[in-house]
Amino acid sequence: MGFGGGLQGSMTGRQNTKFVARIHGKGHDLPRILQQVQDFAEIGPAFEQPIKTYSSGMKSRLQFALSLAFDFDVYISDEVTSTGDRAFKDKAVQAFKDKVGKASLIMVSHSEKTLQNFCQAGVWLNQGKAQWFDRIDDALRAYRDSISSPIL
Repeated sequence: MGFGGGLQGSMTGRQNTKFVARIHGKGHDLPRILQQVQDFAEIGPAFEQPIKTYSSGMKSRLQFALSLAFDFDVYISDEVTSTGDRAFKDKAVQAFKDKVGKASLIMVSHSEKTLQNFCQAGVWLNQGKAQWFDRIDDALRAYRDSISSPIL
C-alpha cells in the first residue's frame, strides 16, 4: 500500500482508478471499484481533479483506497495506518482487520502497538542482517534490547 506511487499526476483520481482497474484485469468491474475508491478515500470533488493538485494526505487516501479495491494475496504496508485524521486512521485499521484470514500482510511501522495488533511474526533488521522471530513480541524485544545496549 503506497503513498502515491503509480499514480499519474496529470490524470484525475477517477482516471487513475480506471487505469489501475484495467491493469489488474478488472475493467468489467469499474462501477463497483470507482464507487468503493470514492467512498473509502473521502476526497469529494477532488476525485475529478488531477492528482498533481492533491495534498499528500489526499494522495495517500486515494492510494490506500485503490489498493483495497482489489483482493490481493499479500498487502505490503509502510506506516499506512499512521496517515490522516483519527477517523481515517480508524477506517484504515478496520480495513486491515477485515483482510485477516483473507490475505497476508507485510507491515513496517514505528508503532509497536500497531505491529502487535496486526502481526504474529516479525523480522528484525540489524546491521544488514535479517533475523526471523516466530512471535512479534520477541522481535520487538530484540529491537528494544539493541537500542538500549551501549554501542561498543
